[in-house]
Amino acid sequence: MTKKIAFIFPGQGSQAVGMLKNLGESFPLVREVFDIASAALGYDVWQLTQEGPAEKLNQTMYTQPALLTASVAVWQVWLAQGGVKPVLLAGHSLGEYSALVCAGALELATAVKLVAERGRFMQEAVPAGEGAMAAIVGLENKQVEDICLVAAQGDVIAAVNYNAIGQVVIAGQATAVERALVLAQQAGAKLAMKLPVSAPSHCALMKPAAERLKMQLDQITLQTPAIPVINNVDVTINTEPAAIKAALVRQLYHPVRWVEIIQWIAKQNSELFIECGPGKILAGLNKRIDNNLTTLSINDAATLASALTTTAAN
Repeated sequence: MTKKIAFIFPGQGSQAVGMLKNLGESFPLVREVFDIASAALGYDVWQLTQEGPAEKLNQTMYTQPALLTASVAVWQVWLAQGGVKPVLLAGHSLGEYSALVCAGALELATAVKLVAERGRFMQEAVPAGEGAMAAIVGLENKQVEDICLVAAQGDVIAAVNYNAIGQVVIAGQATAVERALVLAQQAGAKLAMKLPVSAPSHCALMKPAAERLKMQLDQITLQTPAIPVINNVDVTINTEPAAIKAALVRQLYHPVRWVEIIQWIAKQNSELFIECGPGKILAGLNKRIDNNLTTLSINDAATLASALTTTAAN
C-alpha cells in the first residue's frame, strides 16, 4: 500500500549556483525541461543555474523562472521514475506557480515567462534600497505584528511570511524595517536580521506590481488543476481558473500563511511531505511547525532514489 503524500514547492531563497547538477547529469529529462524554459525566455536557464554569476541568479526576475523550472524538472523526473502522484500540492510564494504547473493548470513555457515578468514588476515597484525584508525568530506572531505597528511611523511595514512557529518574516520600507529590528531585539528575539532580497515581497508596496501581474494573467489560459493546489493567500483550494488567478494577484501583497497550509495538509492525513526542488528549506520549516511531520527533500539522484523507495513501502 502506497503512502498518502503531499508535494511542496520552494520559493525564493532556495536557489544556488550548481543546483540540480547531479540530477541533471543522471537524468537527461532535467535538461529537456530547462531547454523548454530557455526557449521561452531567450537565454540559457541551465547555464545560469550552473555557472551563475550568483548576483544575476539572485535577481528576482531571474530567480523566479530558474526555481520554477528546477522544481518542474524534479517533478518530471519523479513521474518518469514511477513516483507516486501526490494527493495535494502547495508552494511557498513563487512555489505556488510551480505547483500549478505540476498540477497541469499552466504550461511551463507560459509560466516561466509569467514569473519572469512577476519578478520584474516586483523589482520595479520599489527602487533598490528603498524596501527590505527581515526574519524575526523567537517571538509570537502577535508580538511581531505589534512591533510592525509601532515601527511603521507612517511607513509601510507588515508581517508577510508566517514560515514556522516562532519564525516570521517582515517586509516594507527599509527605514521601518530597521526600526522593527531594533524593537524585536529589545523584545527578546533570538534572531532579527535583514534578508538579502531585492524586493519587499507580500506587503502593500507590491500593489503596483500586482496590478501589472493581473494584466498578464488576464492574457493567459489557465486550466483547472488535475491535482488540488492549496493557495498561499487564503489557505484554500480553488478549482476555477478565474479564482486561481485572483488569488495569485492578491498573493503578491498579502502574507504567505505557510504554517496554516502545512497544518491543514497534515489534518488531511497526509503521511508524508516531499519537497520538490532545490534545497531543503521547507523541510526545516515543517520540522519547526510540527516535529512529527516527515518531509523528504528531492534534489539529486540519491534523494530521489530514497524518496521513491520510501513512498513505495507499505
